[in-house]
Amino acid sequence: MVKQMDYHTISEVFRRFQEQEPDPKGELNHTNAYTLLVAVALSAQATDVGVNKATEALFKVADTPQKMLDLGEEGLVDHIKTIGLFRQKAKNVMKTARILVEEYGGEVPSSRAALQSLPGVGRKTANVVLNMWWHVPAQAVDTHILRVGNRTGIAVGKDVEAVERAMEDNVPAEYQQHAHHWLILHGRYVCKARKPVCGNCLIRDICPYEDKQL
Repeated sequence: MVKQMDYHTISEVFRRFQEQEPDPKGELNHTNAYTLLVAVALSAQATDVGVNKATEALFKVADTPQKMLDLGEEGLVDHIKTIGLFRQKAKNVMKTARILVEEYGGEVPSSRAALQSLPGVGRKTANVVLNMWWHVPAQAVDTHILRVGNRTGIAVGKDVEAVERAMEDNVPAEYQQHAHHWLILHGRYVCKARKPVCGNCLIRDICPYEDKQL
């Protein structure tokens, strides 16, 4: 396993990421905290592109928990049936809408614990919503970050929670807000699983990955 990068090297990594993309954005379309929550929940084992196609029409008619309840589960299924696991996701979205209406006044709660208590909302989904909507420097670790973190030494850990902790502990504070977005985009488009595009990598000269494809 690659050892954890030192402070100065990590700082240089994120300085370069920031210089290239000062304000990275998530790629899931949304209009408010609720549509963001739904989009992230639907994105599990699905692509952002696929989710965006499905939610384009959905969010025009159901952009609040009450409107989602009014649409009904079968109406929701009609919109998201192109997404993997759509039946179970539809059930969770409807249960969540009911809870939000009955217990939170139709608003999305802003604590990790409250978010994770909702059906189908795990720690990663909660962290995405906290980060993107409330600008909390939460690190939403997905498979891209797990791979990139361990491959480069930016955030070393055996599982997503360990990598999340490594990011919180090792990434300088000034880069925490956007850290997970930079790493997701880097993993999605450059540091790919099977064929990393090392020749186009911003950090190839300071990355310890031994199998560089230059």
